[in-house]
Amino acid sequence: MGLELYLDLLSQPCRAVYIFAKKNRIPFELRPVELLKGQHLSDDFAQVNPNKKVPALKDGDFTLTESVAILLYLTRKFKVPDHWYPQELQARARVDEYLAWQHTTLRRNCLRTLWHKIMLPVFLGEPVAPETLEATLAELDATLQILEDSFLQNKAFLAGPHISLADLVAITELMHPVGAGCPIFESRPKLAAWSQRVEAAVGSLLFREAHEVILKARDFPPADPSVKQKLMPRVLAMLQ
Repeated sequence: MGLELYLDLLSQPCRAVYIFAKKNRIPFELRPVELLKGQHLSDDFAQVNPNKKVPALKDGDFTLTESVAILLYLTRKFKVPDHWYPQELQARARVDEYLAWQHTTLRRNCLRTLWHKIMLPVFLGEPVAPETLEATLAELDATLQILEDSFLQNKAFLAGPHISLADLVAITELMHPVGAGCPIFESRPKLAAWSQRVEAAVGSLLFREAHEVILKARDFPPADPSVKQKLMPRVLAMLQ
């Protein structure tokens, strides 16, 4: 069996892995895992990832979880252009710096924005207090400022003159609040110009394909009660 990727493009790290593999023509078998149906919580998927999270990778008898680990594995196994994860020490360190920072900052705040604004009230039918949503959006705004001031600065891309894994991971995160209807780029022309460069570097068709699901988030039908019961404990834990 060749490379298998267990993904749901609703998930921002899954989108990063999917875009990277497609853009670099890495052959893989897509194994869809539908998060909103609770398929990641099944016993079958637990055989792939006992943590019951996507993305996951299988390469023959080898299994790997965690999106950054998967992206780095793919850069090392396949012959991809150097700009994704540069060999030069300091250029690579800049990519590593962003990847280390984003887990508990941008990822957390983009995820919370989507769930507090759309997924909890619309999909799960759970009201979100206005002050909770306001606080979440304020945290997102502060994190976007750090992204712009500390990482993007006046560069074309986050780690230098060319697109890297840092940009791919960042843009897929930012499409979560975009999918929730937040105009995050309207008051940030520098970040907006960067996002356009990233989309162009990836390719508009692939970019739109990867984000088709998240851009329809506001139209998701309400969850089935049995699915809601299954998902709620995980969702509440995720949003802490």
